Amino acid sequence: MKVFKFGGASVKDAASVRNVVSVLQQVGATDTLIVVSAMGKTTNALEVVVKNYISQSGELESVLNDVKKYHFDILSDLFPDSNHAAHQKVNALFNDLSDFLKSNKSSNYNYVYDQIVSFGELISSAILSFFLAESEIRNTWLDVRELIATDNNYRDATVDWDTTQRQIAVKISQYGTYVTQGFLGADDNNFTTTLGREGSDYTAAIFAYCLNVQSVTIWKDVPGVLNADPRYFENAQMLQQISYREAIELAFYGATVIHPKTLQPLQRKEIPLHVKSFVNPLLPGTTVAKGKDLIPSMPCFIVKKNQYLISLSSLDFSFIMEEHIAGVFALLHKYKMKVSLIQNSAISFSLCLEDKFENFQKLRAELSKQFKVYYNENVSLYTIRHFTEEAAAEVTAGKTVMIKQASRETIQIVTKE
Repeated sequence: MKVFKFGGASVKDAASVRNVVSVLQQVGATDTLIVVSAMGKTTNALEVVVKNYISQSGELESVLNDVKKYHFDILSDLFPDSNHAAHQKVNALFNDLSDFLKSNKSSNYNYVYDQIVSFGELISSAILSFFLAESEIRNTWLDVRELIATDNNYRDATVDWDTTQRQIAVKISQYGTYVTQGFLGADDNNFTTTLGREGSDYTAAIFAYCLNVQSVTIWKDVPGVLNADPRYFENAQMLQQISYREAIELAFYGATVIHPKTLQPLQRKEIPLHVKSFVNPLLPGTTVAKGKDLIPSMPCFIVKKNQYLISLSSLDFSFIMEEHIAGVFALLHKYKMKVSLIQNSAISFSLCLEDKFENFQKLRAELSKQFKVYYNENVSLYTIRHFTEEAAAEVTAGKTVMIKQASRETIQIVTKE
């Protein structure tokens, strides 16, 4: 069996959905589990629904109608008959979303977020499943919430692997074509959870691990994994092969092509991961597998924008010792901060942070009780794996360097534009 994952860009409109069928006809869909993301920018649009719902904004109905119109325009193109079962299914899902908005009593933002945003994947996978069937690719639609079990850490749930393995074994055989959702799971109370943004890649890896599949393919709008983001670097080049270890390093530092959690389960069972183009599906793409770190060998650039650089010093100029640092990390954990770089001296401690959950000001207020706190916002963190002096110079040209930190293979540079 194989696992294919199609992201939002691959199903963003009716033409894209037809292209997925073309890809499957070219490469084969037999004995394949297809994991699909929400269509286009639907997750972003549903996040706006969440914010309007929480704030009790008068715009709620309007933003929800925009999401409906987007999907029904795609439906009408793919299924002109409004009585088609695909229309009925999507109508039912939007009715379920409306029912939640009317009946929910919880004020827990993260819980509400997961219940609302999850409809993006449920709707997109339903549309794709019906259109595959219409195109004579027989398939079974699966609700991933009946398969992937998690805890109730909404928006960043942890997988219960034993329960997940049992549930997948009951519902999925090694034969046939299946369509399911990325990004989602369910807790012990059957409430929907999500695995973190871009978590559909992780979903594919979970299924791959539990089903002992032959390979995982992530279909993207790029020919494979590049050594740099072409939005920021003009001469980005494609990598033919990356080792598991190197891919995990790149993901850890923030490379966005592969989700950080995706690689560990694949490495454990040595399941190869292919990153290929849904525009040119017969091209070889990039393979992540055992072997050399990089083919070809070259520096790899990763940039993370909109970071915070925070520096702490003791109020009485005493040394910052281990017990102080332990307290700082307890607060970072409490406020769900992603730490990208650490540097310390005798009387100061600096961190480059990503504030994914918009908790920075709360963190700063607590830290100010114990430390003098200085910070810069909207800084950029550049990481170069297998760096050269020329590569570092390219990154720093025309920028103010705030921190530079190097090891044998990796250099990290915090800059202000």
